[in-house]
Amino acid sequence: MSSETVANESGLAGAFETIHEFVKGAKMRTHPDAWDYLTGGTETETTLKRNRGSLDRIALRPRVLRDVSKIDASSTFLGKPVRLPVMVAPVGSLQSFNEGAGKTVAEACGQFGAPMMLSSVSKQPLKEVADQTGSPFIYQLYVRGDDAFVDNAVDLAVEANCDAFCLTVDTAVYSRRERDIARRYQKPWRTGVTGVEYQAALSWKDVERFKAKHAIPLVLKGIATAEDARIAVEHGVEVVYVSNHGGRQLDHGRGSMDALPEVLDAVGGKAKVIVDGSFCRGTDVVKAMAMGVEAVGIGRLYCYALAAAGAPGIVRLFELLENEIISALGLAGAASFKDLTPAHLHFGEPLVTEPHVFSAFPLLNLDDPGYGGR
Repeated sequence: MSSETVANESGLAGAFETIHEFVKGAKMRTHPDAWDYLTGGTETETTLKRNRGSLDRIALRPRVLRDVSKIDASSTFLGKPVRLPVMVAPVGSLQSFNEGAGKTVAEACGQFGAPMMLSSVSKQPLKEVADQTGSPFIYQLYVRGDDAFVDNAVDLAVEANCDAFCLTVDTAVYSRRERDIARRYQKPWRTGVTGVEYQAALSWKDVERFKAKHAIPLVLKGIATAEDARIAVEHGVEVVYVSNHGGRQLDHGRGSMDALPEVLDAVGGKAKVIVDGSFCRGTDVVKAMAMGVEAVGIGRLYCYALAAAGAPGIVRLFELLENEIISALGLAGAASFKDLTPAHLHFGEPLVTEPHVFSAFPLLNLDDPGYGGR
């Protein structure tokens, strides 16, 4: 596919021609409570803004006179081919954006060929969701019980033919998300929740026990330092997932792309690395891939598409993202991700736009009531 041509397998050409159009579509179809849940962060939302800022401070160093007449944006994920190295990250309360929830997301991922990670707070049976897609699939667990609880979840993941199992490790304490608090909004998946003390008590001993008992590859989501990345590798963890929960847990944390270099250095190629945190554009994906990650996770971004147009909307989002990635690769002088290296990046550029949840979309009129504010 040329960088001037956008695929139309979604059937939505004309309805959505830029990624920012999904934001408006989602805002118009989403309840204000759910909208604030989706777009907000914790307390001052500093970490959320730093996610975007850490991406924007990296510039691309293009190489010229390279043969980019044929550009391949495909990659592999956990040893399986994928059309793009972009994974749908786990998000709770997907039913707030589309009644099909995880099944609808899985259907879209299967149609496009995108990897998916499903949150354990999905109300739909794991196997029913996993059966909707033939793409790489990971189950992510919030620990709400003892060892038997975890083992049962692993058994379900194996039965569903999941490619890996994920423990989220940055939610020992539930954060104060003030947009939700101000609206007195109780998330559906938080109602009647018990067993949170088990998540708080999670430790490296639990990781050691998991690796000793289970063969399925393990992902740790929420690693943000070299120290913890190094310990993860020492415990045989196969995938280190750099994430700050989209700026929704610890306030005044670092942006994910600021944390990524030290994690990659600590891992030293002994595990795969995934990163998320305000990835919205093709250039964002190219920057992370140039640093050496396995894949990039998107969360809010696919939820906009899900709310705006269901499964076809997610497919269309991936079509537009693919087009942006191909354009960025070609103009950087890379015919594929294999041609990218850290030498394609320059760090420490001044910010052009004040970072916020929508700052990747400069044509989005935030003063327009149809879009909502910052």
